[in-house]
Amino acid sequence: MSLADRWLLPDGVDEALPEQAAKIEYLRRTLLNLHESWGYHLVIPPLLEYLDSLLTGAGSDLEIETFKVIDQLSGRLLGIRADFTSQVARIDAHCLKDNGVQRLSYCGSVLRTMPAGLDGTRSPIQLGAEIYGHGGVESDVEVLSLMLQTLSTAGLSNVVLDLGHVDVVSGVLAACDLSADQKGKLIELYKAKDLPELDRYVEELSLRDLERRWLVGLPRLCGGKEVLLSATELLGGVNESIRNAIVLLQEVSESICQRFPTVGLHFDLSDLVSYSYHTGVVFAAYVPGHGNAIARGGRYNNIGQVFGRSRPATGFSTDVKALVSLTDVVVKKPKTVLSPICSSDALWKKVNSLRAEGYRVVEDLDDLYAGDADFKLDFVDDAWQLMPVQN
Repeated sequence: MSLADRWLLPDGVDEALPEQAAKIEYLRRTLLNLHESWGYHLVIPPLLEYLDSLLTGAGSDLEIETFKVIDQLSGRLLGIRADFTSQVARIDAHCLKDNGVQRLSYCGSVLRTMPAGLDGTRSPIQLGAEIYGHGGVESDVEVLSLMLQTLSTAGLSNVVLDLGHVDVVSGVLAACDLSADQKGKLIELYKAKDLPELDRYVEELSLRDLERRWLVGLPRLCGGKEVLLSATELLGGVNESIRNAIVLLQEVSESICQRFPTVGLHFDLSDLVSYSYHTGVVFAAYVPGHGNAIARGGRYNNIGQVFGRSRPATGFSTDVKALVSLTDVVVKKPKTVLSPICSSDALWKKVNSLRAEGYRVVEDLDDLYAGDADFKLDFVDDAWQLMPVQN
């Protein structure tokens, strides 16, 4: 490696310089305070865990995103977290053991082997919230509301909420007489939104005409509120799980429209972008001009079962760094005081007193800092006094 290359960072890994770092930290504190005001308790899981614990119940898609390392103490395989959800589920199931509703929030760095989208990072600062112990529509609405409030507090407007339900896709696939390979192929086509190839593939399958209409019609159930009516007409007779999913989406969307009338609503009933551990309503938030989702989440009722305590759960997450890049975060800077080097007890006490009052006090080491100062400390009338800096 040449000398010039030693300063390069890996693709998708970045660092925050002072101005951006101040915005990230300000927004992190602001959003965690918001979550606390909603009754969510902060947890801080470890950055790495034994791999079998970290990926328990998380699914193969998250395993692909996880960096693996060898623990030099035990010789066991460790994983660096790529997502907080399974860690927080373990905390609820194994550490807290509360039988009531549990609200938890978190914020910290994650590391992923692949970026999310063409312009995505591999090192987000993930912030999110989870509800455990409630399986009704009310907790779905609460998590969605907190996500939208989080984005609004961060300064985002013109948010479009994309809603789906995993039971729609799984219900259609289960109702058709398909092999595992055929289901896998269809899932790939749904994820890719490759409608022409989907039409050709379905035409080759030995299925009833009605089943073909289900399979090719499913990814076309994409749009506004009218999608739910079209879904009822096309898929309402498939099975009860699909009917219940459509009704639930209707209830959720009505509540969100009432609480956030300016948020755009979009439905995608073949959405399979979320992690495989999701079991019910899934959702994502978008803003115009930004291709990737700025927040994502959904229900995942089964993930706690592998920790010995199955509880209904739902949650969302977002990337603080992405929010900062999309908004004009204004950090209120404290007044800066330029001080001589503290060579006396009286000056030392004065400097610490000012810092306790909220001033930013900088000792003048090189006589180059005065241009950034609002005040300076001068010894006047036998005492150290704040004096305005004339710029």
